[in-house]
Amino acid sequence: MGKLSVIGIGPGDRDNMTLRADRTLRECDVIVGYHVYVDLVKEYYPEKPLLTTPMTREKERCEMALEEAKSGKHVAMVCSGDSGIYGMAALIYELKGEDSNPEVEIIPGLTAACSGASILGAPLTHDFAVISLSDRLTSWETIEKRLCAAAEADLSIVLYNPASKGRPDHLRRACEILLRTLPEDRICGIARNIGREGESARILPLGELKDTEVDMFCTVFVGNAMTKVLDGRMVTPRGYRGV
Repeated sequence: MGKLSVIGIGPGDRDNMTLRADRTLRECDVIVGYHVYVDLVKEYYPEKPLLTTPMTREKERCEMALEEAKSGKHVAMVCSGDSGIYGMAALIYELKGEDSNPEVEIIPGLTAACSGASILGAPLTHDFAVISLSDRLTSWETIEKRLCAAAEADLSIVLYNPASKGRPDHLRRACEILLRTLPEDRICGIARNIGREGESARILPLGELKDTEVDMFCTVFVGNAMTKVLDGRMVTPRGYRGV
């Protein structure tokens, strides 16, 4: 029986890939994934066959990985960040259904909420919500409800997929929704190219964030009422007594 390992490779640099992920990629027979993610790892495993699909071909990609594994191979499907957070893990399980072949294992990775937070400072030390602004698979009405609920609950918020060529104004729309509840001076941050060449971090108020240009390489952080800037870093206190 074959095996399919769904692997979170982290933000892209090998230093932020787990030892388990690296070991599995060295042991596997073939690597499958979105071509951008496969490109991030292929130099470290030059002997491995590579199978890729472009954006929006997620189902085809998963079906291809399952078929390869059913043939008796050990297949590694790579996902950026964590394999179960906006990754392919759930779709693999859905397509596999109750079939016992292949064996599936999920290997976690460092998601952008964690890796992006680390270069901004410590913005997620208390409760937080993660919301994707992509309305390709989720209606904008649902996204708006989630933004409103997170703002009302005074959660720190991490925004994935803040903009793309097809939806350049989604971050602005999200900020306008948040500004119904949150003040314009609420501290926010942008982490870009996390763990890759050109990595950058920027801290700015929510009112300015609304008109800031971002892309799919950005992860956006919105602080809660206690978030502050300390020594140029975005910090959300945990609330330890006496501190």
